[in-house]
Formats: sequence, structure tokens, C-alpha cells
Amino acid sequence: MNAPTAALDERRQRIKDEFTANRGYWTPLWDTVLEMSPEFFEAYMKLSSVPWKTGTLDPKVREFIYIAIDTSTTHLYEPGTRIHIRNALRLGATREEIMEVLQLTSVLGVHTMTMGLPALVDVMRKLGRAAEYENQKLTPRQEKMKAEWIASRGFWADLPEYMLRFAPDFFETYVEFSSVPWKTGTLEPKVRELIYVAIDAATTHLHEEGTRIHMENALRHGATPAEIVEVLSLVSVLGMHTITMGVPLLMEETGQANPNKLA
Repeated sequence: MNAPTAALDERRQRIKDEFTANRGYWTPLWDTVLEMSPEFFEAYMKLSSVPWKTGTLDPKVREFIYIAIDTSTTHLYEPGTRIHIRNALRLGATREEIMEVLQLTSVLGVHTMTMGLPALVDVMRKLGRAAEYENQKLTPRQEKMKAEWIASRGFWADLPEYMLRFAPDFFETYVEFSSVPWKTGTLEPKVRELIYVAIDAATTHLHEEGTRIHMENALRHGATPAEIVEVLSLVSVLGMHTITMGVPLLMEETGQANPNKLA
């Protein structure tokens, strides 16, 4: 290090104080990062603080977004989940609201179906077997399930259409599963759709079709483009978990870890 230690210590304290002021909290997870590379942490602080300085979403909703992307089946990052659950509770969230966020996030696994079934249709067309799908009329039962979906979710698209046609039994049970937070929860429909946007747009998933659908739904439920951009800004810093996972391991393997500073 080229600068005197005292000056670096002063700088680190300033960065820590500014991060805490911008984000409303500090966690020991950041200690080793700040200690090892204050330049990088300061750059991250500026990047991650933008939506907190310029955004319009309720701070509690921002924490819901973080909970969703950390608990998403494509990420499952426990340290961040704990931090953001704690933050949400501090900001006034109820246990039931956080449970609703987890319920909404848990539906992500169905993208195995929503990705796989369109691929199946394309393959059938390639093999000249499209008629097996295209000539099928919906049964009265399928028509009823489609109407119930639209009534509870407010939209229809090709993705549920494929599932309804190819796997009506699975579709029926999925509708029941995914509709629970919409029937029993208390979050605004707009917030639910923003959570779906977050988990679909996260770098651990990047599900463009779902992102588009839920952006449209969010706008229909009263979200503004600025709020959707704010969600994307919040989610875009997910790559920082490379640092919060990797730096403590680096410190351990080089014999420099301070166990008191690790979360």
C-alpha cells in the first residue's frame, strides 16, 4: 500500500460511514472487502447507492427485491437473505409480507416448463408433427382453467397456453400453487409483478420472455417505467456476491483472515 496506514484508515471509515448513510445498514460481510480494496468497495458503494438516492420505491420494497433475488432458486445466497430480511423487518415489513415474497419467488422453477415446452413445439414443427399440437381444441376443463388463470392473474400468454395444452394436470396444480400469494397475500399487485421482474431479469436467470410479461403486467398495475428501471438497477449489483463470497476465502487461504470480521 502506497498511502500511510492512518490515511487509509480514515478513508475506510469515511467510505463505511457513507455506505451506512446511503443504504441504512452495515454488515461484517463488508469488512474484509473494505479492508482489502477500499477503491473497489467505494466504487461499489456509488453504484449500489444510485437507486437509494434517486429511486421512488419504498425502501421496504427495495429490500423485498433483494430478498427475492437472494432466495431465488438460481442463487440461494443465505448471507444476503439474512441481511435483507433483517433490513425489511427494521423498515416495518411483517413476517407475513416476507413470507409472501418467498412464495412469489418460489415459482421460478416453472421456467423449466415455460422454456421447455416452446422448444418441444419447435421440434415438433421441424419434424412435421405440428398438427398434433395445433389441431387440438381446448376441452371444457381446459377452457375453465384458462378463464380462472386470467381472472386471478389478469393476463394470458403463449407460455401458459403451452402448459395448458400439453400438461393440463400439471397446469391445474401449478395455478393453485402460484395463486396462493395472489389470493391470501397483502402486497400490491404492482409489487408482486416487480418481484417477478427482479427474479426473471437477475443475471442468475436472464429469462427475457418472463421479464417482458411481468414488466407489462407491472405497468398495467400502475408501475411507472422509472420504478421498473429502479428494480433493474437494484438487481444489477448481484455480481457483488462474487466478492462477498470470494474475498473471505482469499483471506483465509492467504492466512490473513480475522474471524471476528467474518459474518
